[in-house]
Amino acid sequence: MATILLDMLAMAIVLPVLPALITGLVGGRPVLSAHVFGAFGAAWAAMQFIASPMLGALSDRFGRRPVILLSCLGQAVDFTVMALAPSVGWLLAGRILSGASSANIAAANAYISDVTPPERRAAAFGVSGVAAAIGFVLGPALGGLLGAVSLRLPFWFAAGLSLANFLYGLVALPESLAPRRRRRIGLRGLNPLDALRFYRRPGVAAPATIYALGTLALQAVPSVMVLYVQERFGWRPQVIGAALAAAGVGFAVVGGVVVGPMVRRLGEPRTLILGLIGGAAGFVLFGLAPDSQVFWIGVPVLSAWGLAMPAVQGIMAHRIGGREQGRLQGLLASLTGLTALVGPLLFTTIYA
Repeated sequence: MATILLDMLAMAIVLPVLPALITGLVGGRPVLSAHVFGAFGAAWAAMQFIASPMLGALSDRFGRRPVILLSCLGQAVDFTVMALAPSVGWLLAGRILSGASSANIAAANAYISDVTPPERRAAAFGVSGVAAAIGFVLGPALGGLLGAVSLRLPFWFAAGLSLANFLYGLVALPESLAPRRRRRIGLRGLNPLDALRFYRRPGVAAPATIYALGTLALQAVPSVMVLYVQERFGWRPQVIGAALAAAGVGFAVVGGVVVGPMVRRLGEPRTLILGLIGGAAGFVLFGLAPDSQVFWIGVPVLSAWGLAMPAVQGIMAHRIGGREQGRLQGLLASLTGLTALVGPLLFTTIYA
């Protein structure tokens, strides 16, 4: 979990300063800067979509540890490239490498599946989500503070965190997949489109579709919520930041505290349904809120969505043998990258 926390913290630290750095590199032209920033986001998500199935499959063949460690080292390199970038081209190269390296979440979740009993996997995936949420809550705040000193300082700090993550894993992370449980893969297994064939496997398609649609729905929050509350309620950036932080805390509490007892009491399928209903209710409150007070009520209600994703991950992990957990988690990480690519375009188009 510490590896996931440091990983997400490093990625989130650079988010507040990336637009300003791009603006400076394109000569202060705001329209061009906006287009370039959008291209950066698309490139990052596309690389995650492509690399996740490959890293997941490689972790099934060579073990989780080497894939996780090499990805952490790759992130240290890509943040260093961005810290030194003299042009937009170099900055984009670092961002592309960052997207590929961030796909190590597939190997990390496969590691969790390896070391966790089946009946506790949903709770473990929930705690993994908590680590990610904490990183994304703390990262932008820390990045803003460091960016006030220098726009490039957050990138150096992220590189240091990634290197520390690599060294920590080198010392403290044992291998979770025994050699006898590993599977051979050919070139076909490294084809990103092989994930689509795996997607069609009986027992995978239905829950994977639920996962993809749920992840896509959540893209509405970073894509249009800021625009919506600014226009409808006149919220200032401080209030928007507080709402996003509250949502992150809500998801962390649900994932870290509520998922485990809920799965033990209701089982994974019922927990999944409850989470989807709660999350949908939160979005309905957002859309129908006549004032800020009702919108704020929707924030903790939306947090119920944090029940759904760990539950559906647990369902799929039960259905897939231990030799293919990396392949499964690679598929899920790839779907996450695809929704991050499609979601902003979809929701901003609908909003406009």
